[in-house]
Amino acid sequence: MSQMRLNPLNGRWVTIVAERAERPSDFAPRDQSLATSDRPCPFCPGNEEATPPALETIEADGSWSMRVVPNRYPAFDGDEPFAVRNLGPVFVMAEASGIHEVFVFSPEHEGRLHHLDDDHAAEFMFTLQRRFREHALMPQVRYTQFIVNHGREAGASLAHPHGQLLGLPFVPGEILDEERAFARFAGGCVLCTTIEAELAADHRVVFANDDVAVICPYWSGASYEMLIIPREHEPHLQDASDQSLRATGIALRDAMGFLEGALGDVSYNLGFHTAPHQHTGQYHWHAHVWPQLTSQAGFERGTGVMINITPPEEAAGVLRTVAALA
Repeated sequence: MSQMRLNPLNGRWVTIVAERAERPSDFAPRDQSLATSDRPCPFCPGNEEATPPALETIEADGSWSMRVVPNRYPAFDGDEPFAVRNLGPVFVMAEASGIHEVFVFSPEHEGRLHHLDDDHAAEFMFTLQRRFREHALMPQVRYTQFIVNHGREAGASLAHPHGQLLGLPFVPGEILDEERAFARFAGGCVLCTTIEAELAADHRVVFANDDVAVICPYWSGASYEMLIIPREHEPHLQDASDQSLRATGIALRDAMGFLEGALGDVSYNLGFHTAPHQHTGQYHWHAHVWPQLTSQAGFERGTGVMINITPPEEAAGVLRTVAALA
């Protein structure tokens, strides 16, 4: 029987319908067309002139291991303050000021997050922290979103492993919803409580240690969705300790490896959520992994209610099996 489960982070319902996973069209393999493009890759070593000058270059063994460069086609750009203008009864606009950067986290064209070694995985997080701190100093940036889109189905336009940092002049609605959830949760921190509740239930934990927990949350809206939560309570990623960041980077690396071990090279979206830069209220930074295994249809788009055909208990069990064999 189907179940409705409430996501306490945003107050929205999701529907768990395990029987739908039996359809033969589900979990189609990832479209590999990006990987076979004949275009020179602007992110490969030797093609550095194809990108704007780097904002950061991290070197290892005499060559670069990571680069952060301005996006050549930014969605947000400029230092104008956020100003709303009313152009008519239903026409409201504002300038898209801000910053848009590309984080090339591996020189290897066929590299993946799960290919990073421990030090590289830690440096991945340390680099994010430095960029978040830099964005926080910019008066026009109120929130920074870091994402990784892997695979065409997830919105990637280039196969080379990379993420995007977007410094926004506003706080997105998803983050506002999470802020409200943290504020109204009576038990303290909703994510600290989630960790303890999931560890006690022991059905949906992929793995956990003293520094970080990786779970398939009870309210998963997507098949094999994962939530990566540092156990150190900190609202802002830029304020996290080195130990917490290192552990989170390694946990993220391992989680992505277990996902590929379970399902193959599937498309996914990775998103980090942190408190807005000037926020001082209750929050706990974390990361979401949303595999793109099925397509949204009219019901999901029309209602905003996600249908998940893989119960998170089942997904976590499969990922734990892969982890045990690693």
